[in-house]
Amino acid sequence: MWKSIKKWWNYMGAKVSSSFNERADPKIQLEQAITEAQEQHRRLKEQAANVIANQKQNEMRLNSALEELEKLNRNANQAVLMAEEAGSSGDAAKMAEFTTAAEAFANQLIAKEREIDNLKSMSLQATAASDKAKSAVQQNSRLLQEKLAEKQHLLSQLDQAKMQEQVNTAMSSLSEEVGQDVPSLKEVQEKIESRYAKAMGASELQDMSVESKMLEVEQASMHSEAQARLSEIRSKLGIGEAAAPAAASEAGSEATSEPVAGTEAQGEGSAS
Repeated sequence: MWKSIKKWWNYMGAKVSSSFNERADPKIQLEQAITEAQEQHRRLKEQAANVIANQKQNEMRLNSALEELEKLNRNANQAVLMAEEAGSSGDAAKMAEFTTAAEAFANQLIAKEREIDNLKSMSLQATAASDKAKSAVQQNSRLLQEKLAEKQHLLSQLDQAKMQEQVNTAMSSLSEEVGQDVPSLKEVQEKIESRYAKAMGASELQDMSVESKMLEVEQASMHSEAQARLSEIRSKLGIGEAAAPAAASEAGSEATSEPVAGTEAQGEGSAS
């Protein structure tokens, strides 16, 4: 039972994580990753600073111990010399005192030398740890700079991907079927062509109507009146004599043709 619950819990966790990753904004996730890398670098620098500080403290303690050792050496030498002088002068009491002091300095020298040996060992270890810490900080700093450069590259690539998605959406909208919120270019083209065809059909019907013929007759009559007025104006100006006989001959031929047509009509009536 417990295994089943654990499997179900792991499955739900993986499902939620997968759904979150699909819906999450890559730009925000990238910013989070860079922030986490910067935070890790900051913690590493703090740890390295502590290691380097420990190494510096060991160095200062070692230098201080070496100074004390040198001072103890001088004091021990001085005590031995003073004990020797007291012995030469026959002062046994002072000789014993100075000898005791020299022994005390000697014991301190032995303890200080042991302390210095320990400090040297610790200093070597601290120096090695400090060098490793500095190297780790430099290496992590280089990796962080590479991540920052990669961030700019990924952001540029993300912007290009978004632009390409918009282009793909625009191209796909040109061939979308009817039923979308915004009509496609093909639908608009079909609508315009249908409207144009209907307008042309209505125009053809209008040309075949009686009203259009009547309008044509009126326009012809207006044209004849305009020509007559122009002839009158030319006659008044004296520039219509040459044109007048030609017009008269054309009118005469038309007049002679009309009686012939009338005669033919009468002959057909009598024959019938």
